[in-house]
Amino acid sequence: MSETLTLSAETRDRAGKGASRALRREGRTPAVIYGGNEAPVAIHLEEKALNKALGTGHFFNSVVELTVDGQTLRTLPKDVAFHPVSDRPLHADFFRISKDSVVHVDVPVVFINEAKSPGLKKGGILNVVRHELEMICSPDAIPDDIIVDVSGYEVGDSIHISAVTLPAGVKPAIDRDFTIATIVAPSALKSGESEAEA
Repeated sequence: MSETLTLSAETRDRAGKGASRALRREGRTPAVIYGGNEAPVAIHLEEKALNKALGTGHFFNSVVELTVDGQTLRTLPKDVAFHPVSDRPLHADFFRISKDSVVHVDVPVVFINEAKSPGLKKGGILNVVRHELEMICSPDAIPDDIIVDVSGYEVGDSIHISAVTLPAGVKPAIDRDFTIATIVAPSALKSGESEAEA
């Protein structure tokens, strides 16, 4: 399960481009908290702390506790806008969540046991169809990643969601048995086979 990240923030009195630019000059990133049947709250947080949280690699599938004016709000990061050249975070969106809420999150896929796949041993290539999977779960059950075991798969095999053991309380947002990856023959193998057929 993803760890809970903690960030401190302050409310913004002024909105607009000028106010946002002034905040960025001070090393702050403007943001907004919305959802949970409450009015949106304009905030700003320290850019360094936000960058550190982004650097964890699982920022978007972690619960972020924002401390705003002494009050702690449980949120889920929804979007961060970056500067096209410097990659500085320009703005962040956080979705307010409660204990009993159900969230949709994109969780990265991790493939294991590639050495135990006969298809990959023969020189086959793991063709990843989905690098992330949209999952539905409670905020406290968000997994860090979805583990896909490729043991026993041959060239030409497809790995579907039904073959993956999901953590308790986590289900895919897509309601069908979709493909996560396939094991395909390398192009050298394919051209050798077509020459043999000819």
